[in-house]
Amino acid sequence: MVVATDEQAALDAEVRSLIYNSFLTEGMAATRAGLAGRLTLAEQVVGESLSRLAAAHMLVLQPESGEVLMANPFSAVPTAFRVESAGRGWWANCIWDALGVCAMANVDGTVLTSCPDCGQAMSLDVRGSSLASGEGLVHFAVPAAHWWDDIVFT
Repeated sequence: MVVATDEQAALDAEVRSLIYNSFLTEGMAATRAGLAGRLTLAEQVVGESLSRLAAAHMLVLQPESGEVLMANPFSAVPTAFRVESAGRGWWANCIWDALGVCAMANVDGTVLTSCPDCGQAMSLDVRGSSLASGEGLVHFAVPAAHWWDDIVFT
C-alpha cells in the first residue's frame, strides 16, 4: 500500500469533494479535464489523485478512460436505479445507493427501478429521511465481505 503525502492527501480530499459537489449540483461526475481546470493543475496530477482515491475504495474509475464511474452512492452512467427529486435526478449503483442519494442530497425523492426478477416497474418514495412507500424483497447475491472483489458487478 502506498501512503500519500500530506499534500497528496489534501489534494485527494479536494478532488473527492469536487466530484461529490458535481454529482449533487449537476447530477453528473466531474471529468478529469474539468477537475484539472478547476484546480489549475495538470490532468496527469488529477489522474494520479483519482487513482489514489480508487485504490482506497473511495470511488471507482472507468477502466479505459480513467474517468469517474462511481462515487458511492452516485453512478456516472445510467443504471437501473434513477432517483428523482424536485426536477433533479441522479443515477445510483444499486437500491441501497439510491436510498443513499436521497440521504446525501438531503431531499425527499422517488427511486425509479424495476424488479430484477420479473422486470415490473417499481418505485420507492423517500420522505423525511424515511422510506414512505414501496415494497419488495431484498436479496444479496454477493456477501458484503466480497463486494469490492468486483464492485461494478455487485
